Amino acid sequence: MQNRTAYSSGDGSAHEGLDAQLTVGLASVVSAARRRATRDGDHQVDTAHLLHGLLESDPAVRAAFDGSPQVARLLGYLVQRSIGYGLQWHGTVEDSGAVPVVTDGGVPGWSPAAAAALDGALDRAHARYDTRAGCLDLLAALVDDAECRAVEVLQWAAVDTARLAARLDEERPDQD
Repeated sequence: MQNRTAYSSGDGSAHEGLDAQLTVGLASVVSAARRRATRDGDHQVDTAHLLHGLLESDPAVRAAFDGSPQVARLLGYLVQRSIGYGLQWHGTVEDSGAVPVVTDGGVPGWSPAAAAALDGALDRAHARYDTRAGCLDLLAALVDDAECRAVEVLQWAAVDTARLAARLDEERPDQD
């Protein structure tokens, strides 16, 4: 798989290339996901790390859940990742099947599903003729991958992911 975006595992070498394709808000989410993965002892940034960052930092993402109490439940699950439900993922590679597992030339420090989600966010932005992907673009890309860890977390919190995806596709609001 050839990714259009330049990713980094946190050393900054490709950080600038990716940031140029993201809104300031989404670049902050990506940085937070990298830090969280490192702090939790995970070898890769995965879609649950990205979802956590989106929920913590972006009011438009929280609003996409239509004011439901699910946001608090989601954050509760995500905060407990290293001591609770996420232990089953520790030390494993997230492969949702959305893209073939990459054994050579993959994205260092990123799960295949997380890399695909960022590419999907860029596709969504480009579809509206924008050069930068935003937080809602990434949320939509995450929800579109029914087998990723982020969707698993959403389903644990009783989020209707099909309804959320439809809402995100209908609105397509401006990104910040």
